[in-house]
Amino acid sequence: MAWLLFSLSCFAQQTTVSGKIVDAVTGQPLPAVSIIFAGTHSGTGTDSLGVFTLSGPGSRSRILISAVGYQPQTRIVTPNVKSEVHIKLERSQTQLHEVAINARSAKPYHNKDNPAVELIRRVIAQKEANRPQSAAYLQYNQYERVGLTLFNIPPPLVNNFLFKPYRFMLDTVGGKLSGEVYLSEKYYRQYSRKEPEKNIKILETQKESNIIKFIDTAAVNIYVNRLYGDKVDIYENNIFIINRQLLSPIADHAPDFYKFFITDTIRSEKDTLVELSFTPRNKGDLLFEGHLLVTLNGSYAVTACELNVNSQININFLRSLNVDLDFQQQASGRYFLVKSDTKADFGILKDKGFGVKGERTIYYSKYQVDQPLGPVFYQGNSEQVLPGFNRPDSAYWAKQRPDTLPNREADYYRHVGVLEKMTSFKRATWIAATFTGGYADIGPFQFNIADIVSYSTLEGLRLGVGGRTTPKFNKTIYLEGYVADGTLDHQWKYNATAYYSFNQTPYYRYPNNYLKISEQYDIGLPGQNTGNRNFQTSLSSSFQTGTSRYYFYTRNISLDYVKEFDNHFSFDAGFYNRIQQAAGALTYTLNDAQQTPVNQITSSVFTLSLRYAPHEQIYQGTNDRNTIRYKYPIFTVVASQGLKGILNSTNSYTSFTGTIVKRFYLSQLGFADVTLLGGLVLGKVPFPLLNISQANQSIFYSPNAYNQMRTLEFINDHYAGLNITQSFNGFFLNKLPLIERLKWREFLTFKILYGGLRAENNPSLTSGLYNFPVPSSGTTGTYTLGSIPYTEAGVGIGNIFKVLRVDGIRRLNYLDHPGVSKYGIKFTLNLRL
Repeated sequence: MAWLLFSLSCFAQQTTVSGKIVDAVTGQPLPAVSIIFAGTHSGTGTDSLGVFTLSGPGSRSRILISAVGYQPQTRIVTPNVKSEVHIKLERSQTQLHEVAINARSAKPYHNKDNPAVELIRRVIAQKEANRPQSAAYLQYNQYERVGLTLFNIPPPLVNNFLFKPYRFMLDTVGGKLSGEVYLSEKYYRQYSRKEPEKNIKILETQKESNIIKFIDTAAVNIYVNRLYGDKVDIYENNIFIINRQLLSPIADHAPDFYKFFITDTIRSEKDTLVELSFTPRNKGDLLFEGHLLVTLNGSYAVTACELNVNSQININFLRSLNVDLDFQQQASGRYFLVKSDTKADFGILKDKGFGVKGERTIYYSKYQVDQPLGPVFYQGNSEQVLPGFNRPDSAYWAKQRPDTLPNREADYYRHVGVLEKMTSFKRATWIAATFTGGYADIGPFQFNIADIVSYSTLEGLRLGVGGRTTPKFNKTIYLEGYVADGTLDHQWKYNATAYYSFNQTPYYRYPNNYLKISEQYDIGLPGQNTGNRNFQTSLSSSFQTGTSRYYFYTRNISLDYVKEFDNHFSFDAGFYNRIQQAAGALTYTLNDAQQTPVNQITSSVFTLSLRYAPHEQIYQGTNDRNTIRYKYPIFTVVASQGLKGILNSTNSYTSFTGTIVKRFYLSQLGFADVTLLGGLVLGKVPFPLLNISQANQSIFYSPNAYNQMRTLEFINDHYAGLNITQSFNGFFLNKLPLIERLKWREFLTFKILYGGLRAENNPSLTSGLYNFPVPSSGTTGTYTLGSIPYTEAGVGIGNIFKVLRVDGIRRLNYLDHPGVSKYGIKFTLNLRL
């Protein structure tokens, strides 16, 4: 009886501890933190909001708190009662490379007979079973918050009288002045179907604020997502982040590139977890270092993960990268990602001075597995936006957020409203936008500063002025144009274009739906695409390797209808009448006995251009639009029909051209950009209307042209080509002693062009054609491709001083042509991460 009473007494006495655990610096809640009673196996974990409740029989006086990447804590609690605690965890200062060095000094590292490697192989074997995407159908909600902060702002700048009015935007973090410049919150619903594959992303609501007005909000959002990981999926072989593919620590071949160590074991009443630490075998490679928390219940699922990078990784301006992934066990027993937090700091100097900090926090909730919707639903667009998605009201977001907005970000929303009303801020933004975007905005009109000056051997110094209207002028009708004159040719060039936008969207924005009419008179180079484009000589092409002496003047009148669809299929149906007049060293003469000079050639042509770029992401600047290269191909086909007798047109012909462009990501070996191209001209036409292979005589490297070919050197009426550029991202140079410190990056290029000319278009075989240009002083002459294709190959070294790439190009054949060079050096200037 005494024993029974004692047992009942012990049973009646319960120690219960509840509370919340947050990051000591950010105040953000920490999911998947382990809490156990000291000296027992009784424990629990925090949920997605950092909340926990732990109960156990008998007198318990201490709890142990531990989490991947944080310093463990011990807390005293009151036995036999209910108590509540609020715990702040400090981040761990342990450096993984120190662990690796110590282990190596004791015993050389090997994969064989290594229990850590054996465990990671089991995790790899269970990847497909553990990832939610393995389900036939999956849906969940997603809240994401993205912020950019300027930090360590120099005091002389802050104390400057020009900056003084904006000091209210600043905060002090860690003794350094900082200021938020961009903040975005979005709430999505995500749906996926495995067979046939379909992913649907529906934006329900968003709230954005951007005080760096000279950068498009849309562009900021796209690039931040690429820098901070659109979705960091540890179960993928490669994780796309910081504009790179970094190998996942649980990739299929991860043990070949990483070292693994078992560093801790955590036991709770639910499960036993093992902490695996990992570090790159080669510090300069695109690899992570960090920790994984893995279950030992037979599923070998990842329950938490911390990803960092070391200081030697070959990524420019990156000071630090930290990714925390937290998983939570579902009713099915599987662990699904519930929170992803990515932080990255960038700066010109590696470890000090002014910089930019960014953070992307995502919460995933309301997972539903294998609950399909109707077939019609999956026929919808992959990206959808609900009406009225812009919700700036604070009360709505206070309820929608799964966490609490940090004070500095809450203050930012309030401060922006004040800032945008300040006249001085509007003036400073205008100046910045003018120099970064190339257009000076004066309300309904934008002045194009890029039209001011350039140079060519035909024109000499070219001076011009141009611009365009904005939606403030009219949201449906847009006007664009320029005038220019050369100091040598004294010829006035001009362009006058009008757009009628059916969707009230500017023609330089996506998506296009407009009618365009244009008249243009300007110079051009043979081999450049002059159809419906501004082909004035740019300043960058003014620097030549060898003089370009072949030119023509072109008067072009065109009419186009352009339509872009949500799936990034587009077409351009148009008509143009073009008059080309030879200039410089270029002349047009008939191949008759008298060698009759021809003043000009006139063409009237119907064109249809088709383009398909699935999953395309576009960087929309103030001047133009650029596709962000990714793994999806881009298809382009252009068909043209020349009409003899229409508006003095002298030729009838049909032509087709096509390209396929694709980037292949090769994990640690970087990526390869591959372009397939081809064309065909049907009908008898003089050489200016045939395909003129695109040559590049600029000192700057062109990925789309032949860099050791001379202007107008090759002409054909049928051709096929292949261009390959392989970027290794420093994979080999990172392993060379001393060279590795320079963080150079290696490139290989190869281009091959097959082609030919039928007898009916060869002036040496058929009458009624124009003679090919012959070699003369400063010119190479014009030829056809024979049975041997034109080829050139190159080796490049990039990231020299972080901005310079130098390519050595070798031309492999047709070396008997006058004036050609077997070897050449080309340069590229750009600032890349």
